[in-house]
Amino acid sequence: MASLNKYALSVGITLVIANMIGTGVFTSLGYQVGSLPSGFAILCLWALGGVVALCGAFTYAEIAASFKKSGGEYYYLGQLFHPALGFAAGWISLLVGFAGAISAVAIAIGEYAHELLGIPVKAIAIFAIVLVSFIHWFGVKTGGIAQNILTSLKLVLIAVFCFAPFFISGISLSQLSFLPQPGDGDLILSAGFAISLVYVVYAYTGWNAAAYIAGNLENPEKNLPRSLIIGTSVVILVYLLLNGTFLYVASFSELEGKNDIGNVVAFKLFGSTIGFVFAGLFSTALLSTLSAMTIAGPRVLEAMGEDYPRLKTFTSKNKFDMPYLAIIVQGAWSIFLVMVSSFKEIIQYISVSLSVFSMLTVIGIFFVRKKFSTSSFRLPLYPLPPIFFIGVTCWMIYFEFTKNPMVIWYSAGTIVSGLAVYKLISRKPDSV
Repeated sequence: MASLNKYALSVGITLVIANMIGTGVFTSLGYQVGSLPSGFAILCLWALGGVVALCGAFTYAEIAASFKKSGGEYYYLGQLFHPALGFAAGWISLLVGFAGAISAVAIAIGEYAHELLGIPVKAIAIFAIVLVSFIHWFGVKTGGIAQNILTSLKLVLIAVFCFAPFFISGISLSQLSFLPQPGDGDLILSAGFAISLVYVVYAYTGWNAAAYIAGNLENPEKNLPRSLIIGTSVVILVYLLLNGTFLYVASFSELEGKNDIGNVVAFKLFGSTIGFVFAGLFSTALLSTLSAMTIAGPRVLEAMGEDYPRLKTFTSKNKFDMPYLAIIVQGAWSIFLVMVSSFKEIIQYISVSLSVFSMLTVIGIFFVRKKFSTSSFRLPLYPLPPIFFIGVTCWMIYFEFTKNPMVIWYSAGTIVSGLAVYKLISRKPDSV
């Protein structure tokens, strides 16, 4: 019998899918078509991002199944390298990976819903954060049901989008070819391709989501690898189909620079009346991403509270066995970011910051194999997946640094601030 305080495999899979399918795929294409005017190059970009994510998911699957404890990079890096590095990873997760991503998702929800409601974008965004935090206040059963429903709605909506162009007549399609064209090879090797990969990596962020709730997952040694790998594989297929549909329906000029890609395509496919309905559906579907992050994020702060006495208050749970103070803190910081943030800068900041710690965790597989591995799950084709993940991540960060150095410095500053906080709150064992 399943425990009422444990998430089932289905929730683990939908958690991964929901974390990944969010603002990235519905917004970032508008920042790619300018530097990559080729259908083939753009699909290669998304395929490469998928392979990188899958390599990371397979690697995390072995690491996470070996430790079987919630906390994600915070716990893994602390165990594999040093508690200070783990704390810095947790700090980044709190400020950037979850709260920053929640604010970006909430703003996207606001932009989609604004077309339907006419209410200010940021007001909708703040309401969405409060609503989802409230839902998860009532425990894993209530939150799990909501997560499955919202993710199912999102997948149905995507399926409708992918098949609609084949059944609707009388619209002017882009007629874009997805076959290789002269010059595509140069585009794929260009700096523009590497920088566009930043947005794709952001869109795939969340492939490691189930690792954050390993301790709250039923039979984690089996279900955790399944959640990571099945969820990531589904999303790769969805992303290729969805981006192909966007490019097939709308021209580069119609997509370039737009945040609400889904609205652009919906209004072109269905007209203004039904387009407004889809705007509402998109904003509702994106709640699943916000919900998934609200499940995973507080678990990091809770894990940090278990390890550091000065953060112990964040382990406090309500009668529904939820870390309610961690939920409140994450929600409050997310609302603050909504009020002061730029959507584009948040995406770049999140992508680079999280990639650094994901890469460090993937490097940890070499130490897991030597010292820690007690898992029956073994990463296939070892060591090729982690090497590929590390190489592509370094390539992306290098080109981002050459074009947008301030993003790198912002990420570095956040990491340093995390190390400073660690210094202040850490105590020697005999002083606790």
